[in-house]
Amino acid sequence: MKRNPTFLTPGALSAAQTDTIPPALSEAPQRYEGELRIHVTAAAGNRPIPNATVLITTMNEPENILERLTTDESGNTPIIGLPTPPLQYSLEPFSLQPYAEYVFQISAEGYEPVVISGAEILPDVTAIQEVTLDPAAAAPDTAETFVIGPHTLYGDYPPKIIEDEIQPLAETGEIVLSRVVIPEYVVVHDGVPSDRSAMDYYVPYRDYIKNVASSEIYATWPEAAIYANILAIQSFTLNRVYTEFYRNRGYTFTITSSTAYDHKWIPERNIYDTISEAVDNIFNNYLSRPDIRQPILTQYCDGKRVTCPGLMSQWGSKDLAEAGYSAIEILRYYYGSSIYINTSEEISGIPSSYPGSPLTVGSQGSKVRQMQEQLNTIADVYYVVPNIVADGIFGERTRAAVVAFQELFDLPANGIVDFATWYKISQIYVAVSRIAEYS
Repeated sequence: MKRNPTFLTPGALSAAQTDTIPPALSEAPQRYEGELRIHVTAAAGNRPIPNATVLITTMNEPENILERLTTDESGNTPIIGLPTPPLQYSLEPFSLQPYAEYVFQISAEGYEPVVISGAEILPDVTAIQEVTLDPAAAAPDTAETFVIGPHTLYGDYPPKIIEDEIQPLAETGEIVLSRVVIPEYVVVHDGVPSDRSAMDYYVPYRDYIKNVASSEIYATWPEAAIYANILAIQSFTLNRVYTEFYRNRGYTFTITSSTAYDHKWIPERNIYDTISEAVDNIFNNYLSRPDIRQPILTQYCDGKRVTCPGLMSQWGSKDLAEAGYSAIEILRYYYGSSIYINTSEEISGIPSSYPGSPLTVGSQGSKVRQMQEQLNTIADVYYVVPNIVADGIFGERTRAAVVAFQELFDLPANGIVDFATWYKISQIYVAVSRIAEYS
């Protein structure tokens, strides 16, 4: 499908540039913006890269630099606003392109440059772009370029080949998990299963879910619709993990990026704050039915160009959320009343599980001490997080360190170590200390 030109608001452009904007947008009385923050880290050691340079241009005018940003000591750029199409475009099917497309050119001394072309900025939400740079070769004269394809609700992709929601398990002698485990990584085959030329990527599980959700629903949708779709994505993915679906067919990967078989995953695409926060809150949840051990293979379609009776409609989930349905009510509307949200306490690649209740000022004990020790390790890399005494007592200095960590990693900055904060601390600690057990 031919992609529409990048949509920008007239107030940010020259008179010559506004000639290319559709009248419906150029006449819009309201200026729409999305926010953007870019985080740059080194591939070796997951360390933040300060003083990296980020140039932002449009797809149509790559020589016209709109923004020139520099990363701080935590590897972050400032949060900036960028013009987007109107919000309504992402709330209605068959609309004009609902996101603006930009090009990011990222470079830093001693590292190979990277170009990300087609990054998608939606109105009223913050886009988060993670960038990892490799050490520079002897003469880094060309940049590694990633081209982000269109969103699945806007572009043309193959519809899902419908499967049974309960998958047959392997015969005796094959590996089948005895319980649902949240993996540390999934191996994503970037193509159809039979394409031997497609690359395989090792992707942290939570990052994979955030990428897929950002590729398949709009982050501007109501919260209940976002949560319902994320639960469906997670349950589908964990079914592939639990049943060893592809490995038991002779493949070496967990899942593919083909919409005909699995979900759309795009290397190096940006995610969004509303989706990231939701995944951090519920990443160990999946959907179950009574007396069925495996997560349900919760398939769906857009519900407009492709219909799938008995399965979830993505646009329909948005409409139900606007009508006041909760996430579980949306899921039961499509999958039936017997479906329920299940939780796995088995989470791979973390030093210790969540204590079961939030840690806050006044909390004491070994879990507090462990959290303090992890924050200190993180503080040695991310200097905005202050070092604290690991004494097992949650006082005001610990709270200040937690707030600094939460602000740095896009969590609600309330100083409380809840489920999402505990596991984000664990995730970053593992990344910077390199203690993860890789499968």
